[in-house]
Amino acid sequence: MTYRALPVILLLSTACIAPPPPAALTPTTAAPSSGTGSGSAASGPKEETPPALPPWKKGENPFLGVRFFSDPYAPARLQALNFEQSDPPKSALFAKIADGGGADWIGEWTPNVENWVGKRVTLIHGKGALPIFIVYNVPKRDCGQYSAGGIEKGDAYKKWISAFAHGIGARRAAVILEPDALGLLKKCLSDADQKERLELMRFAVHAFASLSGTAVYLDAGNSDWIKAAEMAVRLKAAGIDEADGFALNVSNYKTTESSIQFGKDLSSRLGGKHFVIDTSRNGKGPPNTCKNPEDEACWCNPPGRGLGALPTAKTADPLVDAYLWLKKPGESDGSCNGGPKAGEFWPERALDLARNAIF
Repeated sequence: MTYRALPVILLLSTACIAPPPPAALTPTTAAPSSGTGSGSAASGPKEETPPALPPWKKGENPFLGVRFFSDPYAPARLQALNFEQSDPPKSALFAKIADGGGADWIGEWTPNVENWVGKRVTLIHGKGALPIFIVYNVPKRDCGQYSAGGIEKGDAYKKWISAFAHGIGARRAAVILEPDALGLLKKCLSDADQKERLELMRFAVHAFASLSGTAVYLDAGNSDWIKAAEMAVRLKAAGIDEADGFALNVSNYKTTESSIQFGKDLSSRLGGKHFVIDTSRNGKGPPNTCKNPEDEACWCNPPGRGLGALPTAKTADPLVDAYLWLKKPGESDGSCNGGPKAGEFWPERALDLARNAIF
């Protein structure tokens, strides 16, 4: 992967994500700041203290009134700084990506998960923003594809989830649970493994839902994969009743409109559950030549795509809690369509997405 100090997010296709190294937890005095009015007593005014996150309680939209975190160490931010003087237009394109922020993907590569998550929450809260985590460590992850991995045993997964949840504690956060775990449920797992996965998902939902300040959303694939009737069955078996909702289009390119339509159908089968949509790269939707949604041409570095709506709780439907950037644009979907290995930041494709942005 790329440098260990850089936060490189995993990649997810219809069924593929690649794990990143953990992001840097604490800034140094020489690092770029994502705040405003930064400086030292000798060189300028102190950085203003950001407002605290608004209070939240279960049943409310957790994204209303929150700030979304923009990591000063993200590859796109560093590229923007690198070209600031030599090529301002290129710098502005990278900044367009960096400003959208993105979630932190947490998996087996994350060292001492309780400690790491705890420090990350502290850092992000210090910027007045809401931490958004993707939990991605279920056993037999990704059916041996690009993102194969995950923790080895179910008991170890439960201990890991418990440590993760303890790292958050009573503080505010949002969690997206196990992209592709339900979409791939019947693709490669034995009956016994399917039963174990659903039990582990229920355990994880309960662990995070039990936290007073954490909202948890179960991944539910995308609008062109598992049919709503079948996905509703899987979500119920995975504990959706205890969760705040479900997540759609994680690291995919399906349009916001198709995602809302699918999400409303799915919600109607789940007692009105709310959902979130990953809009990071769906500004122009998927390629119009796609015939089979599982064809790599549809999800693996398709050219000509664009950035979608920036993270916001102001959505087109009251059932949609937020549009989020769960995948950081510019990170490769894998060694396909000219891309580098999965999860590696690809400047050329990042620029392509920024040029084609809908904003």
